[in-house]
Parts: sequence; C-alpha cells; structure tokens
Amino acid sequence: MLEIIKETRIDFMRLKKYSFAFSGTVVLIGLYAVFQIFTGGGNLGIDLAGGTSLQVRFEQQVQEDQVRKVLTSGGFPEASLQSVPGENIYIIKVSAKGTEEKMVGGKVETILREGFPSNPQTVESVAEIGPAIGKKLRTDALFALAVSALAIIVYLAWRFEFKFGVAAALATFHDVIVLVAIFYLLGREMDLLFITALLTIGGYSLTDTVVVFDRIRENIRLRKRSTFSETINLSVNEVLSRTVITSLTTFMACIALLLFGGVVLQNFSLALALGIIIGTYSSVFVASPIVARWRGEKMVQVKR
Repeated sequence: MLEIIKETRIDFMRLKKYSFAFSGTVVLIGLYAVFQIFTGGGNLGIDLAGGTSLQVRFEQQVQEDQVRKVLTSGGFPEASLQSVPGENIYIIKVSAKGTEEKMVGGKVETILREGFPSNPQTVESVAEIGPAIGKKLRTDALFALAVSALAIIVYLAWRFEFKFGVAAALATFHDVIVLVAIFYLLGREMDLLFITALLTIGGYSLTDTVVVFDRIRENIRLRKRSTFSETINLSVNEVLSRTVITSLTTFMACIALLLFGGVVLQNFSLALALGIIIGTYSSVFVASPIVARWRGEKMVQVKR
C-alpha cells in the first residue's frame, strides 16, 4: 500500500565476487570461533561453560571497581560483573575451572558481606551449572544447528530444487557463523539465549530467502529468454521494497528490546538486531549468487 522504495534496477550479480570474498573471510573467523566455543574457549556464559551466577542487590550505591576489588581480594579475580542501569544490582558470574566448585555462591556472598559491612546486600538469585552440563549443552546446541540446516535442505529441495535447498542452507549457515564471529570479536557473552537468537535468525533468514527464491521461480517461467543472472537481478529488485520494509520494522522492534528490555536480554536482542541485517544481506548477496554460480545461465524449469 505504501512504496518506500520505488522500482530499482540494481545489478546485484555484478557484486557477487566481492560479497563472496567478504563473506568467506568472516565465515573463516566464525569457524575459528565455533572451534573455540566447542573446546570451551571464548566468552561463554555459565550455562555453556559451567559456573555460578548471582544477582546481588546492594542497599546503597556502590561502584563497579569497588565490587571487583573485593572479589579479587577474596579469590575471584576473573569474576564477570554486569551492572543493571538505574539499580544497585550487580550480576556476578564465576566460571567453572576444570572441576566443579562447590558452594561458590556462598563464598561470594560471604566475601561481599565482609567487604561491604556497612552496605547490606540481598542475593536475589543464584544459578550453578557444572562444567559437564555446560559441555553437553554446547554439544546439543551445535547438533540443533546441524539438524536445522539438514531440514532446510530437505524442505527446499522438495519445494524448489536441490541446488536451491543447498544454497539456502549455506546462506543460513553463513548468517549463524557471521553472528558468532561478530560476538567473538566483540567479546560478548555467548549463552543459551544467544543460541536461541541464532536459531531465530536462521528461521528469519530462511523466510527471506524463500521469498526471493519464489520470485525467481516465477520469473523463470515468465522470462524464458533471459539469462539466469538477469532473472535473479529482476527478482531481487522486485522484492527489494518488501525485504527492506520487513527487515526495517523487525529491526526497530529489536532495537526497542535492546534499549528497554533490561540487562538480561541485551545480548539476545543485540544478536537479533545484527542477525536481521546479516540475514537480509545473505538472501541477496549469498543465497542467490550461490544458485547462479552452481546452476549457470541455463534456464531450467523448477517445480511448481
């Protein structure tokens, strides 16, 4: 009903060499990050690495460096601190190291009481996860991603062609890996909420890719004398307005969640916001060029 983007004639296929080079570089970084995650490296949350998380409310305002100094002197120099804006609340995370540590939460509580005797604290929540459970959760998360990719290939091979299915799966894999690479480079914490965001972005990217592929399939029937690259360019330009508007409105919702959703949802909402950008990019500059390179310029009919 409202055309924000008028008719465009962008030659997307002309840029595929640059997009492949860029995406390939970032994917290599992402694969290294995945290896680090699988072996317990990277900034993993306690639900993937094992450890203890406490949410502590101080009666009076306290500076982060003061809390860190007390924890360091108490034997937890590597504890992670995260303050809640506008509240005297700190989320303290202590990762498990090699063997499961017992009663870490109680030790941290004692250290804080002794370090701030005139500033009473209330421990609002404590979560403890052993390293063995964290390792299993990492393995299960990677398995879930692998099964999702296989399901994508099977569905799109039935819906379109096998080549379309593989291209969509590779584009989804690209989105997940690029998002992991960004979080790894930024040093952001990766936990089960982050894995949830990865699966969500995979579904979002797949939906966007299917819209493009569906228009390509329609134009293959209508433009039998055009080359495949010409048909892809036409199809992407025809759905560009829809893609941008959909991505923009979803992105705005994620930004609102990032700004007002609270500290617990920050990494989740940031991953969603970045994933929307990556997914929109991949549906145009990754999925379609892969099909074009694989299929060649021959116009072969696809399934109805």
